[in-house]
Amino acid sequence: MRHRFSSSWPRAGGIGVVLMAAFVLSACSKPAPVEEPVRAVKVLTVGVSPLLATREFAGEVRARTESRLGFRVAGKIVQRQVDLGQQVHAGDVLAQLDAQDYQLTADAARAQAAAARTNRDLAAADLQRYRELRAQNFISDAELDRREAQLKAAQAQLDQAEAQLTTQGNQARYAKLVADAAGVVTAIEAEPGQVVAAGAPVLRIAQDGPRDVVFSVPEGQVATMVNGMSVQLRVWASGEVLPGRVREVAASADPVTRTFLVKASIEAAESVRKLPPLGATVAVLPAAAAPAKGPGANGVLAQAIKLPSSALRQDGQVTAVWVLDTASMTVRSQPVQVATADGNEAVIASGLQPGQLVVATGVHVLSPGQKVTIYQPKSAQAAE
Repeated sequence: MRHRFSSSWPRAGGIGVVLMAAFVLSACSKPAPVEEPVRAVKVLTVGVSPLLATREFAGEVRARTESRLGFRVAGKIVQRQVDLGQQVHAGDVLAQLDAQDYQLTADAARAQAAAARTNRDLAAADLQRYRELRAQNFISDAELDRREAQLKAAQAQLDQAEAQLTTQGNQARYAKLVADAAGVVTAIEAEPGQVVAAGAPVLRIAQDGPRDVVFSVPEGQVATMVNGMSVQLRVWASGEVLPGRVREVAASADPVTRTFLVKASIEAAESVRKLPPLGATVAVLPAAAAPAKGPGANGVLAQAIKLPSSALRQDGQVTAVWVLDTASMTVRSQPVQVATADGNEAVIASGLQPGQLVVATGVHVLSPGQKVTIYQPKSAQAAE
């Protein structure tokens, strides 16, 4: 028996194999890369403009003389007669110690002085009698010399006792803390019931008289502060501007902040009725310095390239901006060096030339060579 097979079966099987292979190859091939979107960016033209910001430091009004007062003897504080912010006058009693022990010691010294005075008087009377006896040749010169020596010793003992009495009397008086000069209480560092050592601060008094504005200056600008230079002092609360003059510049920097402390005296005119209160915040504006040629002369620039802070980004260890290439409409990273700040803008020392286009915002979503378009506001598009 003969069997016939259709020739269409092998053909169909071959087509299926080809389709299967094409499907496998298509599954293994890489997908086509997605094109980066063309972003619209805001740009600004690099130009040179003058620095408008002035140097300004925040200061605090303080008394030129501020004393920390403490007892000259140790003891327990039993009373404090003044409070914080109270005005005091010279001679006012500020605080008092328990002086009972010092009073008893003074009484003992007074008794010793009385005994020494009695011995001195007795020795003086004896010497007078022995002189009369010597005049009558009843005693020898040696005996008279001994009586004179006893009188001198008694007198020395009296002097010592009186000095001791004076010292103990002073100790008792030192139990009262008295203001040396008129002023205002700016701090209280000990309270009644507390036992303090001799010399330990109890109160702080800002004496009446001249006042200074104290402020800190960075190391890079301390060279511009010269004793005697004029400054303007603007009181923050009232906006009043007072003349001032630099009186003192610290010789070394603060170990923590690395800034230099500067004191400027308030040279108020006669028209100023009242000086700023102690602790008031004052803005110190130094006298305008002469324009410099670049960012190396005391940090002062006459003309400079300025960019908003939004245009800057950190590229590794350097600061950079995106510069737009108008021919290809792509951006490239350009390192720049920032000299200082002028208000809310950064002063660029190097890296850019006037006329270049710099991306102003959205710098963190761009990549080198990325195509961009210049952003057009809707109002501008509607006008077109």
